[in-house]
Amino acid sequence: MHSLAPPLARWFAAKGWTLHPHQQDMLARSAAPATLLIAPTGGGKTLAGFLPSLSELGPNPPPGLHTLYISPLKALTADIRRNLRAPIEGAGLAIRVEDRTGDTGTTARKRQRVDPPHILLTTPESLALLLSYKDSRKIFCGLQRVIIDELHALAESRRGDHLTLLLSRLQSLSPGLRRIGLSATVEDPPALARFLARDTQVLLADPGPDPDISMLDLPQAPPWSGGGGRYAIPEILNQIKAHRTTLIFHNTRAQAELFFHDLWLSNVDNLPIGIHHGSLSREQRDRVESAMAAGSLRAVVCTGSLDLGIDWGDVDLVIQVGAPKNVKRLVQRIGRANHRYNAPSKALLVPANRFEVIECKAALDAVKARTLDGEPRGPGPQDVLCQHLLMTACAGPFDADAIYEEIIRLRTH
Repeated sequence: MHSLAPPLARWFAAKGWTLHPHQQDMLARSAAPATLLIAPTGGGKTLAGFLPSLSELGPNPPPGLHTLYISPLKALTADIRRNLRAPIEGAGLAIRVEDRTGDTGTTARKRQRVDPPHILLTTPESLALLLSYKDSRKIFCGLQRVIIDELHALAESRRGDHLTLLLSRLQSLSPGLRRIGLSATVEDPPALARFLARDTQVLLADPGPDPDISMLDLPQAPPWSGGGGRYAIPEILNQIKAHRTTLIFHNTRAQAELFFHDLWLSNVDNLPIGIHHGSLSREQRDRVESAMAAGSLRAVVCTGSLDLGIDWGDVDLVIQVGAPKNVKRLVQRIGRANHRYNAPSKALLVPANRFEVIECKAALDAVKARTLDGEPRGPGPQDVLCQHLLMTACAGPFDADAIYEEIIRLRTH
């Protein structure tokens, strides 16, 4: 497949849009067993990953699960569902898109097992549960493609180790399964490609302009300890007033809650400001995400729950409070601002104390030099393997030799 399906092509033409080069390349590689797309934040890489599936499914797709999308974050699956609605409805495609996360209701979960959607958006943990069901073979036997978004964020953790086992299981249930990995911040593309699959094709998009990143100019020095950056609230409020929408990142939920409390007390102009993190209820998170999507909030105090992939074009400033601890995390967070193709992101760093000033300056230098940190992958932990075997057994009896062959295939990655 080298071009869009006619309904999608007409929709793009009506919008006056053209495909970016890497999006066209993803269509051309739609038959490849595995492809890793590395594109800058805001470069349309998620749409690039879905274009082959949308074109294959067409206006009247047959029933059954065609594409599985795996995200590290529940918030990202909800955002992708909203974003896919535009091309699907605009092109008149009868494609069902649903999510399956810990927030999904019991009724929807039961229905999805009997009548799965064409595209299912999920997380590694929810996928593990789906594969533990006795009817998992029936659910996944016709699966054509799996898309793993923000692959780098999964590859460096035990979640990534578990994901490799889940992908191997899916490949056994659907031998013709094609894999797509999407990522923006990668220090070692060949290693990440091996994590995705053997003989993965790597597609590198134009990296785009350098971000506009600096330290926030403050009238006073940070405290020696404590405070969580709250000393800078007056200047941060000035930045919120000067921009359309600002994301204020913190490294922990407790720091975010304390900062939000003091920020709200200082908000004498009653600017609409929200808070978002993984410990809030789904209803609270949905309200904040919907308000952000509508452009009705001036700022959101948040944590890693909004690190990845969220596509809110009105965000024009990111503030990182506290040393980011990880250059890739900082680059990912910076990319939330001006989340558009070839638009430079804008970000400010606020050290929480004087010791973090050096850390923040080092992070600034690393971002400007496009130097990313990361550790080489080690051997997979055996307790994760035991968990996978237990959940496989929940789905029904299995042949030990067949499972052994399925697992040792991973050693070649």
